[in-house]
Amino acid sequence: MAGMSTGIQWTQETWNPSTGCDRISPGCDHCYALAMAKRLKGMGQAKYQADGDPRTSGPGFGLAMHPDALDAPLHWRKPRKVFVNSMSDLGHARIPREFLAQVWAVMASTPQHTYQILSKRPERLRKLLTDECRCGSGHAPGVHFRSSMEWAATSHSETYVPGLRPGVGCTGKWPLANAWLGTSIEMDRYCRRADDLRGTPAAVRFLSLEPLLGPLPSLSLEGIGWCIIGGESGGGARPMDPGWVRELMAQCREAGTAIFVKQLGAVLGRQFMAGPHGGDWEMWPEDLKIREFPRETEAVSA
Repeated sequence: MAGMSTGIQWTQETWNPSTGCDRISPGCDHCYALAMAKRLKGMGQAKYQADGDPRTSGPGFGLAMHPDALDAPLHWRKPRKVFVNSMSDLGHARIPREFLAQVWAVMASTPQHTYQILSKRPERLRKLLTDECRCGSGHAPGVHFRSSMEWAATSHSETYVPGLRPGVGCTGKWPLANAWLGTSIEMDRYCRRADDLRGTPAAVRFLSLEPLLGPLPSLSLEGIGWCIIGGESGGGARPMDPGWVRELMAQCREAGTAIFVKQLGAVLGRQFMAGPHGGDWEMWPEDLKIREFPRETEAVSA
């Protein structure tokens, strides 16, 4: 079973067990996924027939779970980097906890793949993955979520995902060594998202600073292994000052954080339009031509 091909430069595959979302901050204003969902609905794609609230979402972009898509990575033999929910946000409040446990169980069952999870709602993922003991027995944080993962690998469970083997929630390291967690920050007032991310167990924590709509003087890179930086492209793109990128690059160098400049978008009145390489690479200033990946290390607890 194949995944969805992608033109996103920092991943190899996309996997969408859920689709749809709601805009919550200025970085969502020109959401590519919202526009794509409208087109896919018009093409009759089954995943994109639910409409969202027109104030925050749109045609074909209503939040929807797709249980039949959960097992897709189980059929991919060749290791690959997988962007989870490129057309949604796993941190969305209306994605059930049990469904998220199913997603994590699939990731635990496929250690050959590296999963990249990006959310504008890292506070919910932090709460889920560090859940406190609710039974009064003094279990360590995350144990009850792992128990839900185990139910997803139990054949008589209502949340069973066909193909999972028992033990996914009880064996192996926690957090998952193959799950990278990230959050998007487009303006300085959203730097608090990095604080929630820092409190979340993950093998790699990363930031998507795209579309970068202003400088980020409040940003701390403590505990952050990777920064993806990018401007906005397309019609009506909001401009990005290359100086903001250079300031972030210097901060990354000081912190030992890998840098990936994805695209420049609209810079100083000039359009570096998105393309197969994230813009016309040949037109870029030489010092901004940098695309690194994080060093994979042992999973880091919160």
